Amino acid sequence: MFPRDLARPKSAFFLFGPRGTGKSTWLRAELPGAHLINLLPADAMLRYEREPERLRGEVLTLPRDRWVVIDEVQRAPRLLDEVHYLMEEEGYKKFALTGSSARKLKRGAANLLAGRAVVRNMFPLTAHEVGFDVPARRLLKFGALPMSVTAGSDDSREDFLRAYVTTYLAEEVKAEALVRDLGSFGRFLAVAALAAGQKTNVSSIARDAGVPRDTVRGYFEVLIDTLVGTWLEAHRPRARVKEVALPKFYWFDPGVLNAAAGAFDQPPPADWQGVLLEHYLLHELRSYIHYANVRGSLGYWATPSGSEVDFVFWHGERMVAI
Repeated sequence: MFPRDLARPKSAFFLFGPRGTGKSTWLRAELPGAHLINLLPADAMLRYEREPERLRGEVLTLPRDRWVVIDEVQRAPRLLDEVHYLMEEEGYKKFALTGSSARKLKRGAANLLAGRAVVRNMFPLTAHEVGFDVPARRLLKFGALPMSVTAGSDDSREDFLRAYVTTYLAEEVKAEALVRDLGSFGRFLAVAALAAGQKTNVSSIARDAGVPRDTVRGYFEVLIDTLVGTWLEAHRPRARVKEVALPKFYWFDPGVLNAAAGAFDQPPPADWQGVLLEHYLLHELRSYIHYANVRGSLGYWATPSGSEVDFVFWHGERMVAI
């Protein structure tokens, strides 16, 4: 068990993060006596989605100071109405609600508890959390998901990461009916992976993947909503220099990026190590900013002539360029 830098809230909270980042493991360690409802198994998901009132019956038998953990809550979003009732009418305040996808909750107009639960995110392991013991080259190649960090060999890490991408395609996307054509989505993933960390030209990616432009936009939304990637917006201060405005797309973990790009099976582009380094550094920056509750914004800065600063952090007039 790696000690995580995320501080547990004292009352109800959502905990979002991609599959495999350690949300459930962390909650078991933080809340050992909690009442657990795991919605990952299909039968449990169907049972609670059809009869959300079951949750009310279970919780009302518990003392009010006992934590209730609902794992993968996006698989049965109707439960949030019951949680809202239990908090508002029955005085139960200690709910921990995890999710590896915010898409159903956002698209389905789910009850997000009207601010009664704070939102926390969990990322792959940081260098600080592993005690700076993992060699940098290994982190760049295999990433920092706990299962990758603790695997016994590089072959095991490759197998895990290949399976992770396949599982993501099969479970997260297909099971939630987020994408109709998995073949097109698979081609898009490969192209989007090789274009990671670059200024995102949707038309170019659509052409290379053989997918309509509007469909590509939708696919990027799927990756964002399922927490697999994030946009890094261009910073555009009031300057006389003309600046690039296109955002960049980054994957949440360099190891998953390697697997999606096929870099374990074919030689990657010549600048690939630099791409992986940018991804890992962004992971460390995002993790620290969130865990330490640092106020400010993160972006990049570039000009059409090629001048570029990879990361820019600013808060008011204060700015750090990396």
